[in-house]
Amino acid sequence: MRETLYETNHNLLVGVFMKQILSPAEQIMHSTIRIECRDNQNRLSTGTGFFFSFTFGEDKTVPVIVTNKHVVRGAVNGSFHINIDKLNHPHIPVIYETYSLSNFENQWLMHPEADVDLCVLPIAPLLNSEKHLFTAQIPEFLIPTEEDEIGFTAIEDIIMAGYPNGLWDSVNNAPIFRRGVTATHPSMNYNGKEEFMIDCACFPGSSGSPVLLWNVGMFSTRDGNAYVGNRIKLLGVLYAGPQHTVTGEIQVVNIPTTNVPISRSTIPNNLGYIIKAKKLLNFKGIIEKLLK
Repeated sequence: MRETLYETNHNLLVGVFMKQILSPAEQIMHSTIRIECRDNQNRLSTGTGFFFSFTFGEDKTVPVIVTNKHVVRGAVNGSFHINIDKLNHPHIPVIYETYSLSNFENQWLMHPEADVDLCVLPIAPLLNSEKHLFTAQIPEFLIPTEEDEIGFTAIEDIIMAGYPNGLWDSVNNAPIFRRGVTATHPSMNYNGKEEFMIDCACFPGSSGSPVLLWNVGMFSTRDGNAYVGNRIKLLGVLYAGPQHTVTGEIQVVNIPTTNVPISRSTIPNNLGYIIKAKKLLNFKGIIEKLLK
């Protein structure tokens, strides 16, 4: 099981090798992955995932794909595309390999809390193949610490990368970026849950998108001091958004993975509910048990 879950020879981590090649935005671009699911009636749905790396000790990492439970729920078959590292032009990989998995939903490790819409898929066997796969894994150290959160203000700039309405750059295997701000204080728990809200367009297919604090070049903290440099943190994962019906009723729904006709017309509020990134740390105990 160690050899199955541990990353042993693939060290394209953000802040290590990738930092020498790609800009911060390009690193995030290569960290996302389009997830395609088919149910037992062969109906297609799409969602977003991203590469993430858990740290165990000083020299061991476990690479995974992160997405929402509802993205893979009911999926009999699933597939995704991972770029191949072009050795002559490593900063512009446009060749990708498609991987398909059967019994797709059961391949994922589900978050132990039923109301936390997160799951992960260990992918070390893929990264350890001889095909030199090219990914930018978001490392665990980008999850904000309590000290980081002290410096956050109520309104922070954020970006979100994913595949709204299933849209993507199919030639370059690249996502679509959205930009916005936090709609509630990212250091607070919205309505008592370890979540917060963003003001950003959230459409079907965006479920599972990483949401990052995005200060590149200069930023200020809540004490009013301004700093030159970058401040990039993984704030959380999109999973749902409020919508209102044409009659004005407010509903909170998971960001859907398919565009299908519905009998009741709903209009997105351009707001999204974000599970805080710290909830990813709950998977470490599950993974440790598997490693033993």
